[in-house]
Amino acid sequence: MAGVATSSRQRSRIAPYLMILPALAYLAIFFVVPFYSLFRTSLSEMAGSVYLPTLTFAWNWGNYADAFTLYSDQIVRSLTYAFAATVISLLLSYPLAYVIAFKSGRYKNLLLGLVILPFFVTFLVRTLAWKTIFADNGFVVQVLDTLGLVDGRLLSTPWAVIGGLVYNSMTFMILPLYVSLEKMDPRLLEASRDLYSSGARAFRKVILPLSMPGVLAGSLLVFIPAMGDFINADYLGSTQTTMIGNVIQKQFLVVKDYPAAAALSFLLMAMILVGVLSYTRALGTEELT
Repeated sequence: MAGVATSSRQRSRIAPYLMILPALAYLAIFFVVPFYSLFRTSLSEMAGSVYLPTLTFAWNWGNYADAFTLYSDQIVRSLTYAFAATVISLLLSYPLAYVIAFKSGRYKNLLLGLVILPFFVTFLVRTLAWKTIFADNGFVVQVLDTLGLVDGRLLSTPWAVIGGLVYNSMTFMILPLYVSLEKMDPRLLEASRDLYSSGARAFRKVILPLSMPGVLAGSLLVFIPAMGDFINADYLGSTQTTMIGNVIQKQFLVVKDYPAAAALSFLLMAMILVGVLSYTRALGTEELT
């Protein structure tokens, strides 16, 4: 009996490791190997022609310096656009998430369905739809032009790109905020009212702190994809609104300067990692949902 019990305990200890083996194998094949290949490419030197390029590994760290020097404007622009899109998404999404969580009643599921409805349409089609909405002869531009907010044109401007980023990523902000707000204990709000707290003070002292995990998760889900986005800048912007994602795409597929493109990709990953760690440390929250 003792031998059977010992064998059972050993199997129970091994079982969790066996269960994660498929996931580890998947990560090794589709993440670690490509990651290593990209890193090796970023330190290589190009030779040959555009049609028949060849790579020679040479520990060429100068690719990183060149990438940062040549494309610093696009890097700063990407940071600016991604930050602006994140802030605007948060300001627009928080009231909507609050209404869905606390005020929607029997219409909660309907509103949640409307929030995710745009995802039934592909990302590219949604972006092209905004190109039609922002057309020079469209209703939106005419209204904004009448109000003096634009000079007869919205397409090919930074605001068009930021608007596309906000629209395509707002759902990723709304849903984490809704989850954080929805699981909040309503008795806390009742207690704040019993203590004669104003609505603004209750929001500042109770609702906002308790919803910070949702703010953090939503901000990361918006900021990270926006940093590497190139579709919105390609279709809604111009050569003056090029982001780092556009540069990487063109270096890989058009110019075929693979070391430069790989170095830019690693720079982008490093900037995102530093930004995410700094943001999570500043907010001081560990629970994301």
